Amino acid sequence: MKKLRKTSAWLLCLTLLVSLLAACGSSNDEGAAGGTNATDVSKTAEDVKKEGFPIVSEPLTLTMMSQDAGVADWNKMPVLQEMEKLTGIKLEYQNSPIDSFATKKNLVFASGNLPDIFYAADLKPAEQVTYGSQGVLIPLEGYIDNGYAPNLKKIFDENPDIRKSFTTPDGHMYALPNIDLAAVWYRSPMWYNGKILKALGVTELPKTTDEFYAFLKRVKEEDPNGNGKQDEIPLTSVKLDDLRMFFLGFWGIYNEVIYADKDGKVHYTPQEEGYKGYLTFLNRLWNDNLLDHETFSQTADQKKAKGQNNQIAVFNDWFPYFTLGGEPSGDNPMMTPLKSEVAGSPVYGKHPGISANGTFAISSSNPAPEATMRWIDYLYSYEGATLFAQGPENLLWKYKNKDTHEKEWLPVPGGVDREEYRGTMTPNYGILTPGMNDTELTKGLRSEFDAWIDKENAEKLTPIGKAPFPNVYLTNEEQSEATALLSDLNTYVIQMEAKFVTGNEPLSNWDTYTAQIKKMGGDRIVELYQGAYDRWNESSK
Repeated sequence: MKKLRKTSAWLLCLTLLVSLLAACGSSNDEGAAGGTNATDVSKTAEDVKKEGFPIVSEPLTLTMMSQDAGVADWNKMPVLQEMEKLTGIKLEYQNSPIDSFATKKNLVFASGNLPDIFYAADLKPAEQVTYGSQGVLIPLEGYIDNGYAPNLKKIFDENPDIRKSFTTPDGHMYALPNIDLAAVWYRSPMWYNGKILKALGVTELPKTTDEFYAFLKRVKEEDPNGNGKQDEIPLTSVKLDDLRMFFLGFWGIYNEVIYADKDGKVHYTPQEEGYKGYLTFLNRLWNDNLLDHETFSQTADQKKAKGQNNQIAVFNDWFPYFTLGGEPSGDNPMMTPLKSEVAGSPVYGKHPGISANGTFAISSSNPAPEATMRWIDYLYSYEGATLFAQGPENLLWKYKNKDTHEKEWLPVPGGVDREEYRGTMTPNYGILTPGMNDTELTKGLRSEFDAWIDKENAEKLTPIGKAPFPNVYLTNEEQSEATALLSDLNTYVIQMEAKFVTGNEPLSNWDTYTAQIKKMGGDRIVELYQGAYDRWNESSK
């Protein structure tokens, strides 16, 4: 379960920014909710209330397809039972395990045997546009603007960038995001082992790459775990996937693949000079045995075992105790991003506030899209977000002051782990789901550890943070080209990263490498996404 909790947290952050980038397609306005014929889609609109509950005057049954973390039967979840009582809408679940969901989703789209609702559907922008333009997914903006989603419309009105980031170039919105206006991370940060800091007498964390190198040398040479062996691992990783994002910021780079700098210029990271600086530094650490030589072979569990054996000094995880063991505490500080030789460093690629992919969509088979939109809109309200995040009132929590939204925790039934118990109550566990999050939801519930995390973020990350890239759409032709180029480029870049870091490819061959990148289409990737970024900016004027 600890692994699943970690997965749940990690999924709330966003993964590689390239997953933000996708296609746009041709318009399909006939009968679309976003067009003038919105009322033609559903014959039940007159039975749907725009305010209050239940949503429908007569009971309604809809089918829903979703990913499932496999913790509990959704039919027995208190949150979903509460939603059925509240809304008058009964859901029949067509769930699939997380690992096989993408395959099942593709089969469903191919077969045409569609559920009424896609929930936690991880709909990539290209899928949204492809199936939207084909009429498989219906446009949603008409229902949002015509009174069936007041909570979502309020968020869009207050944050127009969110709306335009999920509106395709044909003017339609085919999927809804997860909106998290409180998030700072979308990739987990780096941490120091507090026991090793204490053993070495470190009271001020390194602020530059040179100071960091000197610290790692001390870890290697001074036996800070005190066992008389030179078994300390100064810095560890799993295939560099965990530390890459954080470390690239030391050389002025906001994302691993595509990012826009503060002047709006788009960059393809693997061909930037800053990326060479990143590789050069890691190669130096590798050569001096300061970077774990099992980085490219170990699993996350093997890394964790080293952490719990007090061998690791610096590592990545969602929270430090996930790797080191023990209880949440402020004893293991977040790494301060390091200044390198690059002017303006360090920077930090922060959470953009929305999911990269769509989390909710309505299919063309849905007999009641107005009612469905009212159902999902509740998840974008304070009350609905609270229900899906924390469960029904008086089960795990109660109000301390309802007027101010201040809550307090109740004892967990049976004395089991709170997070594990929560996973039996709500579908919002282990998967990225539609809805919203902000700081108001957790007033009174946040622990001292939560407050410490907020302080670490405020001091170390927020001042240098910038969302790397918005959710943009390419044309169908552009997307086909970009997908083909990035497929080959990504494979080549990952292979060469490992070779450069381990010294199997000397960094003196950098120019040969960048020439190959350009030959494979690196500059064309920049052109494609610069165009999409410029269109995205233009749409707000």
